[in-house]
Amino acid sequence: MWIAELSSRTEVPVATIKYYLREGLLPAGQAVGATRARYDESHVRRLRLIRALVGAGGLSLARVRGVLAEVDEESSELHEVLGAAHGALIPDAVPASPESLQRVDQLVANHGWRVHSGSPDRALLAGALDALEKLGYHLDDELLESYAAAAKQVADADVAHLPADDRARTVEAAVVVTALGGPVLLALRRLAQQDASARRYGSAHFDK
Repeated sequence: MWIAELSSRTEVPVATIKYYLREGLLPAGQAVGATRARYDESHVRRLRLIRALVGAGGLSLARVRGVLAEVDEESSELHEVLGAAHGALIPDAVPASPESLQRVDQLVANHGWRVHSGSPDRALLAGALDALEKLGYHLDDELLESYAAAAKQVADADVAHLPADDRARTVEAAVVVTALGGPVLLALRRLAQQDASARRYGSAHFDK
């Protein structure tokens, strides 16, 4: 397909596509003459991934570049690539207290999770616990364990539903689910909280 059709298929302006090409975010098409090139479904998929990360994911182009580099990595084991892609999706440095970091490490150990000791998500979780403490709310162990159990169930479902026939598509899917799945889980949690509140405290004002 020509660049105009690629633009139409992805709803990305031609000027933006050309910018992504210049920046190396989008692979070059197959050259046909000096000024024209043909594009295929891989370009459609890559453009949709970029737009999802920039739009719904809220990532800067610099961070998108890092994510795409992990998506394109072929020399490492898939598990390592997925971990690196996850790392590219969160802030470079998250401040966290030693106490919260120790608590996170203990939680991981208690569940027997095989997590890299340098995983930035450890600090991300510990920093969130610190933020709650500063607001005067201590997330007790019982509730944290409930969250961990729910997260394990979601994570198992996530990985089980990843496409297994294509390495690039597997990594892309993992990145998209990680970057864009948060709002889905948040909305589901709020809906479930509304139901739990109605059942526990009683309410006559909800739809059946």
